[in-house]
Amino acid sequence: MKIVRVIITMTVLIGIWQAIVWIAKTPPYILPGPGRVVSALIDNTELIASHALYTFAEILLGLAIGTCLGVTSALVMTRFAPARRWLLPVLVVSQALPVFALAPLLVLWLGYGMGSKVAMAVLIIFFPVTAACYDGLRHTNSGWIDLARTMGASRSAVIRNIRLPAALPALASGLRIAAAVAPIGAVVGEWVGSSKGLGYLMLHANARMQIDLMFAALLTLAVFAIALYFSIDRLMKHLLKWHPETLSRL
Repeated sequence: MKIVRVIITMTVLIGIWQAIVWIAKTPPYILPGPGRVVSALIDNTELIASHALYTFAEILLGLAIGTCLGVTSALVMTRFAPARRWLLPVLVVSQALPVFALAPLLVLWLGYGMGSKVAMAVLIIFFPVTAACYDGLRHTNSGWIDLARTMGASRSAVIRNIRLPAALPALASGLRIAAAVAPIGAVVGEWVGSSKGLGYLMLHANARMQIDLMFAALLTLAVFAIALYFSIDRLMKHLLKWHPETLSRL
């Protein structure tokens, strides 16, 4: 049913898009119609696919590294109070700084290759994953923790067997947000400096007034983001079969 709803929503949005083109009579170099975009997608399949694979690799690497760093940081802050006092201000500062403004510096430090784009994705992903996981670890049912300590469980065992599983629902929310914003970091990095990727392709298509090709690349990126979001959503629901909210949907 969820797939059907997505298809219906996309169909309605495409219909609105086409209606705007017809009513406003916008020229193709301003706003091409869906038909032109699909035609550009078909005519440039190999070109778009080669750039899309590069961007997709950046997104997956950024998501994997950002998730690992975020979960590790949340565990460290939960386990060690001094680390919490040092890391929390860093988290706040990381969000106070405009992440996009760091893209030129990352390209300067890490070069025009994949590294700077992965680093941008990691910076964007890190905060929502860390914050969500840390909140989940903090708000574990105190009765479970007291019972485990009464039975002689160590602090590490409590975190591993009680707090971390209890934090999975909150972490799932953070991962869904991360999946939605991960493409932003990769594409912004490609805009600043790159020779590959969908962001690079969009930038050069815009410079050449190939707006239909630019929209085709943008559509491909949107499909990536949607597919990644629903893949993570499905995975987390599988891991959270025991959770009441998940059980109510079965």
